[in-house]
Amino acid sequence: MHADFQRILTWRLLAGSHPFPGPDGGTCINEAALVAAGLPYEAIRSSADCPPCFSRPIAAYALGLNDAMPDAARPQLMAFVLRLSGSADRPEVEAARTRCLALESVRQILAPLCAAAGMAGHAQACAGASDLSSALAAAKAAAWRGGALAQAASRARRWRAGALTAAVARTATAALRAAEDARCAAEVAEGAAPFVPDTWARACAVLDRTLGVGRQAPEIDPVGARVRLDAARAAVATA
Repeated sequence: MHADFQRILTWRLLAGSHPFPGPDGGTCINEAALVAAGLPYEAIRSSADCPPCFSRPIAAYALGLNDAMPDAARPQLMAFVLRLSGSADRPEVEAARTRCLALESVRQILAPLCAAAGMAGHAQACAGASDLSSALAAAKAAAWRGGALAQAASRARRWRAGALTAAVARTATAALRAAEDARCAAEVAEGAAPFVPDTWARACAVLDRTLGVGRQAPEIDPVGARVRLDAARAAVATA
C-alpha cells in the first residue's frame, strides 16, 4: 500500500455532516472525498448535496453506511475516499448501480441474516438469486416469513428469536425498497449488523462491487490527496 494512502486512512470519519473537518478529520466519507479531490469543502447532509461529479446512488449508499456504522467499523470506508469524485455516469448506469446495490445486499447481507435466523431455505434463495427480480422475490418471501416467525416467537416469549426474525422482516423490507432508493441498501446492512458479525465488511464489499459498474473515478494522486487532507487538519488546528 502506498505510504501516503496509508496516512489517508488515518482520517477520522464521523456520523452526520460537518461544517468543516476537525484536526483529526471529523467528516463523513463524502466530505472527506471532497477534500481529497481538491474540491470546495461543504457539509453533506444527503447525496443531493454532493457535487454533480459524484454518483448519486453510490454517494447515498456510502453516506448511509457512514451514518449507520459504529465508530470502530467506520474507518473501513476510507478505502473508498479516492474513488467517489468523478464516479458519476449516465442515468442508465446510475440506475444499474442502484439495482446492483439492491441485488448484492440481498445476496451478501440478507442471506446470512436469514441463515442466522434459522431460515435456511430463504438464505439459500437470497444467496443464489441470479438477478434482481429473483432477489426481490426472495426478499419478499423472507419478509413475510420473518414477520410470521417473529409473531409466533413473541407469543411464546422467545424474545431473542423474535428479535432476530423481526430483523429479517425489517431488513428484507428495506431490500425491497433498495431497488428504487440506494440509501435503503444501507438500511439492509444496518438491520443485519447486530446479528451477523461481518456485516460491515460485507457492506463495503457491496460498495466496491457497485463502484465497478460504469465509469470509474479518475485516478487521484495519493500524495496530493494526503497533502490536501493534512492541510485541512492544519487549518483547523491553527484557526
